[in-house]
Amino acid sequence: MSNVNETPAKVPAQADATTEAPAAAPDAVRVVDPRLLIREQGFKGYWTEFKRKVRSGEIGSLPVVVGLIIIGIVFQLETGNFLTSYNLDQITLYAAGPGIMAVGIVFVLLLGEIDLAVGSVAGLAGAVWAVVGTDIPDSLAIVVGILSGTVIGAFHGIVFAKIGVPAFVVTLAGFLGWAGMQTWVMGDKSTITTPLGSFVRDLTSYYFEDIAAAYGLAVVVIVAFYLAQLRDARRRKAAELPHRPQSEIILRTVLLAVMCLLAAYAFNQEQGLPLSLVIFLGILVVTDFILRRTTYGRQVFAVGGGVEAARRAGINVSWIRISVFMISGTLGAVGGLFLASATGGADRSLGGGNQLMMCIAAAVIGGTSLFGGRGKVWSALLGILVIQSIVQGLNQMNLSSNAIQYMITGGVLLIAVIIDSVSRKTQKTAGRA
Repeated sequence: MSNVNETPAKVPAQADATTEAPAAAPDAVRVVDPRLLIREQGFKGYWTEFKRKVRSGEIGSLPVVVGLIIIGIVFQLETGNFLTSYNLDQITLYAAGPGIMAVGIVFVLLLGEIDLAVGSVAGLAGAVWAVVGTDIPDSLAIVVGILSGTVIGAFHGIVFAKIGVPAFVVTLAGFLGWAGMQTWVMGDKSTITTPLGSFVRDLTSYYFEDIAAAYGLAVVVIVAFYLAQLRDARRRKAAELPHRPQSEIILRTVLLAVMCLLAAYAFNQEQGLPLSLVIFLGILVVTDFILRRTTYGRQVFAVGGGVEAARRAGINVSWIRISVFMISGTLGAVGGLFLASATGGADRSLGGGNQLMMCIAAAVIGGTSLFGGRGKVWSALLGILVIQSIVQGLNQMNLSSNAIQYMITGGVLLIAVIIDSVSRKTQKTAGRA
């Protein structure tokens, strides 16, 4: 009996020891993500992290940024006046239309699919706007033109998602069919000139001449970037995830500020801040928010990463596919209006030529993977800057023939795809894909 009585007396002591253990455990066994310690090691830590990312294939937009720097240096050495405010203005002017179309291509590529009809959709939208604009107000004609792209995109998506026809085949048929419809819509008119007072004319001809506009936009971009980086770092720190310290955020913001303020200065040396750039950046910001900050965007990445896994997770795969092609068609139509503005009106060849090649190349060169599930809408901006810089540089060197431009752009595209393929294989080897 005495043994029985002594046992309960010992139990509370054991219970107290047990309850005290969790309080001491976090300090004793806490595991810290080594990536949180990298920035405490200074330059050595950053260099180590950089080498790790290269070995594991996480190179991001580094190749295209390096490529832009090399392009600028080479053409500056060859021409002596490539890095001028005039060239920046020209590159921006002709980059907006194909760049906006490339944003739509990014959405499609994230699914691991392709849209070969975006050039024809742009041409048809421009033709629809020009033709109906002769009978209805210009603003309504613009809406009709853009909606024509949305409807075409929905058609592509339905045939692909519901019937099961490969996107390559559907959009290849659209590439031919919508080009034919463009000619039919134009009728016996080979060209319809943009009417005076039309907003489409202003898309590539209007400039905010007040110097405060360019500098103001630069300041807005800088402040927004800093606040977004700071918010992201605080959220990741609270979750005990790898995050950027304040010093790194400030350094990145300063680098961006230098580029933005130099660009603003260059624009003010010419005609001012172009409206085309403001609209292009606005579309980039909105679509980037949709992809990175909304449930819909995460679902797009999920479907691109694995259709069956996305379906089992409860994602409506068919709707995601249809909606993505609708976005591509809509942005293709918007890009078509920019092309019409740049060329002075709509004609039967609008959206043809190398427009399709430029849009797809811009998305891929900028860093969007052809295999789906990886990419950013800012890829469209980086990619189209590469292409237009090459075109502008060759024009200055009196090498503006399509043959040379096609060969060089094709070579750059091939290099981008090779980098993407090698990066993906490296990630698989490193167990990160």
